[in-house]
Parts: sequence; C-alpha cells; structure tokens
Amino acid sequence: MTAHASSRDHGPAPLSAAAAPEAPPARQRHALLRIGPFEFDLPVVQAALSGYSDAPMRRVARRCGAPYALHEVVLDKLVLQPGKLQKKILDLAADDHPIGGQLMGADPGQFAAAASRMAASGFDVVDLNFGCPVKKVLGRCRGGFLLSDPPTAIEIVRRVREQVPQRTPVTVKMRRGMDDSLESERAFFAIFDAAFELGVAAITVHGRTVQQRYSGPSRWEFLRRVKRHAGERVILGSGDLFSASDAVRMIEQTGVDGVTLARGCIGNPWIFREARALLDGQPLPEPPDVAEQGRVIRAHFDLAVAAEGARQAARTMRKFGIKYSELHPLAAEVRAAFIRARDADEWLAVLDRWYDAARDWPPGVRREGPGHLVAAGATLCDV
Repeated sequence: MTAHASSRDHGPAPLSAAAAPEAPPARQRHALLRIGPFEFDLPVVQAALSGYSDAPMRRVARRCGAPYALHEVVLDKLVLQPGKLQKKILDLAADDHPIGGQLMGADPGQFAAAASRMAASGFDVVDLNFGCPVKKVLGRCRGGFLLSDPPTAIEIVRRVREQVPQRTPVTVKMRRGMDDSLESERAFFAIFDAAFELGVAAITVHGRTVQQRYSGPSRWEFLRRVKRHAGERVILGSGDLFSASDAVRMIEQTGVDGVTLARGCIGNPWIFREARALLDGQPLPEPPDVAEQGRVIRAHFDLAVAAEGARQAARTMRKFGIKYSELHPLAAEVRAAFIRARDADEWLAVLDRWYDAARDWPPGVRREGPGHLVAAGATLCDV
C-alpha cells in the first residue's frame, strides 16, 4: 500500500472477487521509499515503458501491489500541442495515483513548459528521461544523448525545477553513461551531482550504457558505487530485474533505496506482491494459478476496452497476452492462441478456453528471465 502525501484517496480495489479477512500488518524489514513528499511502503515500482505502461497496465499493477507507477515516456511537444493525443496523455484516472509523468525532449524551454503542464494536469511526479537508447531518439538529441551533453542536461533540470511547483517532485532517469569511457563516467557524475544540487528528489540509474542498448549485463556494481557516492540521496536501480528475487537482490547487493521494474512486470503484475513478501521476510508466494491469471487478464482487457474501445483493445492486448501466456502451464499453446486472436470476440474466446476456472490445470509457472521478446520491445526506453 501507499502512504500518499495529499488528502486524496487513491487506494485501488483488489482484483479478487472475494474479500480476504484483514490480517495484522507484517513487520517490514525494508525501509520506506521516499520521493519528495511521498512515502511508499514497498520500494519496488513500475517503470515507464514505451508502448506498455498505459493506464490499464498501471491500474492492474496497482491492484496487484505496485505502490507507484510511471506513465509511458512522452515527447515534450506532444504535451504542449492541443488535440486528442494531448488529452489522452493528460487524462488521469482517480485510481491511477501517485503517478509519474516521464518526459523526453532536447530544448530546455520546451521541456520545462511541458513539465509545468504535466504537473498542473495532475501528475504527482515529473520524471526526466536522460536514458533512452533508441537510435532515432539519440539522433534528435533526446533521451540518452543528453548524457553526452552535460550543459544541456543540467539546464533542462534547472529550467524544469524552476517552473514546476515545489510541491511536485522532479526526478531523473539515467543510464550509467554513453559508453564505458572515463569521459562518459565523468559526464554522468557531472549531471548526477548537479541534478541533486538543483533539487531533484531522486534519480533512477540503469546499469547499462546507452551504447549497450538492451544487450549485455546491467552492471550492478556501478549502482553500488553510485549509491555510496549519493549517501542519503534517493537512488533507484534498474536493469536485469525479471523476478521478485532479482529486485530484492539488487536492493541488498547495491544498497539502492528502491528499484524500478520494466520488462519484468509486463504480463506479470504479481511480481509486486512477490517482492513485498520477500522483503517482509516471508516465503515466496506460489505462482498465480490459471484461474487467478484469467481473472487478472480479463480485468486488464476490460480496462483496455473502457479506455480504447473493443477494436483497439484487441490489438493493444495481443502483446500483453503474449507475456501473460508465459505464466500458463501450457505456455506455447496459449501464446499461439493470443497471437491468432484478431478481434475482441476471439480474444475473449482465448480466455474462455485457456483460462477456464472449472478445469483442473497444472500449477502456474514462475517466470525468472526476460521470456519472449515482445513486438514493440525495440522501442522500450526502460528495459
């Protein structure tokens, strides 16, 4: 659950139809995660995922235990340009808070204006993306490119912090540099230190370089160095977090204050409850059975239909179905069925057949690695 700084009650309802009896709170052995005025009793949050972390995904994750989630990364100019897309970006549901709005751009003035607009529209946190490694983003001097241009990156932080109200935390997402050179590391720490001096509330650090993109290991030892350098300042870690056990290991091995889950939570919102159990010193829960998987997937589909209409929801949910299928004991068959589904009726038929609660299914499967790469994986700026 989330301790929210404002007076609004954004507590999500559970997905399970039956209300469980209230149990006494477990003794937590992990510290609260603090981002500005917000306190989260689980230091495991959902990252911004291009093409994935839309409102339905965020709301399902919250119902499964995520205390905080970030919107898909958006270009600053889209936030400022009136129209349907702007309305979609700025239209937030009451049960989708606290929410971070992640921005990407190149011009400090436009970046700051968009950040101000997001804060005024109800985003609880504004997050600055200095990490996306996609080539077309780098070619337009956005995202990870800014790690090679400390003066511009620092000016963006300065202008955003000046224009966004002080009550709204500003955070930054970075990779550990453009490449493995000493010059790149110096640029990283120049931006890192200046951002905190200018008043950012937290920085998320991914253990890969921009040059690595999504290949090779995430260097957790670098995260340990960063946290030692940061001291009491809030650092979140990212990279190679595909299970609840991974999230706990990163916190314990590096000392970061929290972690952001990206690919690890696509099609697996149960990862948040699993992380909570481990961090509270409890055994790892059993993977969700097929009936529970079906209930959550149907809820996700219903949220997508409400947000986009049945026709578009069937298209959007195909990539989620592929990832959800990895937890099913008959994963290959279920994955193929989701891929074949072309409309809402066919999509629901997959659920009726392969997630029939009346059937005696084998136990659910726990996903430990990245699983199948999804169709839009190349566009993810946070994996």
